[in-house]
Amino acid sequence: MTIIRNYRRSDAAGVGILIADTYEDFNLSYASPQERDLLLGPFRHARSPERECRDAIAEVIRADMVFVAEEEGEIVGVLRGSSGRLRSLFVRGDHHRQGLGRRLVEQFEQACLYQGATTIRVASTLYAVPFYTSVGYKKTTGVRTMRSFEGSGLPYQPMKKILPAAEQESG
Repeated sequence: MTIIRNYRRSDAAGVGILIADTYEDFNLSYASPQERDLLLGPFRHARSPERECRDAIAEVIRADMVFVAEEEGEIVGVLRGSSGRLRSLFVRGDHHRQGLGRRLVEQFEQACLYQGATTIRVASTLYAVPFYTSVGYKKTTGVRTMRSFEGSGLPYQPMKKILPAAEQESG
């Protein structure tokens, strides 16, 4: 059974490995190995036992809201964000298309509503656009590129969703 809960600092190693693996596998196939290292930033050292590497990863994971999906003691999904801004969502590849990403997004949206947000914005990787579309997000402009850690040129699609409670109030 998969549970969704708040992130704990002790989750940093598992979250770091999840982000490193899924970011590289699903978003960075176009990049050379050197470019991938730059785009991964501290996550390229996710399996390192060095304290400095673990601390750097834990620092990057920090956000106002971080939810993890855990299954049998393993982190299989993570969502980071703040009220009105979904910063990142990663779900382990063997858990794609099982509703886990949707559950993480729904929990995040509920937390945003509780904090008074009416709209959520996300800079979606191109791989994730169909997923975000399926959960109600809409493209807001054309594809752009951004920096990721020391790397640049990562294509992304700006998207947003007006939260259902906000739609009812304005309608």
